[in-house]
Amino acid sequence: MAHKASPGKGSWKIGKEYHIDDDMGFALRDPLEELPHPYDAWISIAKNLPALIQNGELRAEVEKLPMLSIDDLEGHKSQRLAHLALGYITMAYVWNRGDGDVCKVLPSNIAVPYCKLSEKLGLPPILVYADCVLANWKKKDPHGPMTYENMDILFSFPGGDCSKGFFLVSLLVEIAAASAIKVIPTILNAVQDQEQDTLQKALLDVTSCLHKAHAVFRQIYEYVDPHLFFNVLRIYLTGWKNNAQLPEGLLYEGVWDTPKKFAGGSAAQSSIFQCFDVLLGIKQSAGAASAAEFLQEMRTYMPPAHQNFLHSLESGPSVREFVRSKGDASLQKTYNECVKGMVSLRSFHLQIVTKYIVMPANQKPKKKQTSEESSDLGNKGTGGTDLMKFLKSVRGTTEEALLKEG
Repeated sequence: MAHKASPGKGSWKIGKEYHIDDDMGFALRDPLEELPHPYDAWISIAKNLPALIQNGELRAEVEKLPMLSIDDLEGHKSQRLAHLALGYITMAYVWNRGDGDVCKVLPSNIAVPYCKLSEKLGLPPILVYADCVLANWKKKDPHGPMTYENMDILFSFPGGDCSKGFFLVSLLVEIAAASAIKVIPTILNAVQDQEQDTLQKALLDVTSCLHKAHAVFRQIYEYVDPHLFFNVLRIYLTGWKNNAQLPEGLLYEGVWDTPKKFAGGSAAQSSIFQCFDVLLGIKQSAGAASAAEFLQEMRTYMPPAHQNFLHSLESGPSVREFVRSKGDASLQKTYNECVKGMVSLRSFHLQIVTKYIVMPANQKPKKKQTSEESSDLGNKGTGGTDLMKFLKSVRGTTEEALLKEG
């Protein structure tokens, strides 16, 4: 949909080049679960991470792996599965038991293929949202529904079902919001062709999808334990940018001569909410420079096809300006309901962060941590930001997008 095919009616479309599925949105449809020999060695370690870590065998097993060329990894789905597996292995190798025994060097037998594959996919060599959420799932019954009960994740970190709960609920939120993506061409064509009624109906559809996404998001309370998330899973999602434990970053042996800094997986790497921000004209800008910069940086952690889609939306007509210029109270109210749907999701995200990060951080004994590390625990997101400040800033600019009624 990056372009207008012609200035006439119906010129906005979502092209195949954006890797957006009608039902799954930005998520990968039916990810592969296995790789052929010799890449099955990666899958074997990734599948057994919790046991290998618990038995103190993880690093030795990783160091035994042969150096593999990525040349025989054919097809997008094979490459995404390999990137997911290598991401899991890398996080486990660096953080190990999560007790402060941090490895500052990723050995070349993993670092070299991981970095080459990352370059091919246009992703960074660290576990990103596009890996652990968008490409990390399967159905138990292939003919059954896309429900939590009928789904599982491909790989887990220590912490029991915490990984499954966190990643699957995040995926189901993406899918709940996905049907709104299909409405985007209708919205942009309606603005272009000055069709207010069509626009109003389409905006109602988007609002409905945002409410569904919010309802699904609430399942996190049911499936994710706050203490397991904070004390176990979160460690393995943490990156090496703005991190006191890896101040220089991680050295990718055999690839770069100096350590590199990459942010850990973050909901800010989800294309779907950045997509609605662009569509509704919610600009993370003045007074929120750091939030705007961080969100732009997080785009570089998305698959390039999804980055291109966001860029294409930015070149489209402004929905917000169209609604504002028409001065129609009913249309304005519908637009505002859509923005309020985004505000509501972001308010809920703040509640989640309070319950799953801030409160457990305050309950954690401080004696074994440096003051810098202990303050990091409750303030920093896995992406390396000051979490509450960032999320409040983003919610605030979302509220500012509301059009004054009257």
